[in-house]
Amino acid sequence: MNAKQPFEEVLSDYGPTVLRVCRAVLGAVDADDAWSITFLSALQAYPKLPADANIEAWLVTIAHRKAIDILRRAGRQAIPMAELPTRASTERADRRDLDLAGSVANLPDKQRFAVVYHYLAGLPYVEVAAIVGGTEAAARRAAADGVAALRKIKGMTS
Repeated sequence: MNAKQPFEEVLSDYGPTVLRVCRAVLGAVDADDAWSITFLSALQAYPKLPADANIEAWLVTIAHRKAIDILRRAGRQAIPMAELPTRASTERADRRDLDLAGSVANLPDKQRFAVVYHYLAGLPYVEVAAIVGGTEAAARRAAADGVAALRKIKGMTS
């Protein structure tokens, strides 16, 4: 019989991956909250998880759902501002966007999630498809389109 590893080991082994996923999906500000909420939920559900389950994919699925909740909540809240922002200058010597995290955040949801979960979390496309919905081929296409968009933004293609 396969015995499950203690939850402390799960936290130690997969905590950094889940944090990278949360940061890529949400940005640095909300990532710590999403990480904490993910592991609180995981701690509650862990006793019922089958011993042969893919723990990494399971945790990324939980993180994905918690990140979506945070994004939806943020979309419903007003953003207070002391003064209106000034318009940024469009004159730049280098027109490439050098903010990779910002560029990833601006991808459409399916592309962003596919890129983050496959390339950052290292999940196979079949697991990405299970998390975001759709087929393995659709997840592969979304990731390819996302990478192509990032390359175009970064000035790596013409």
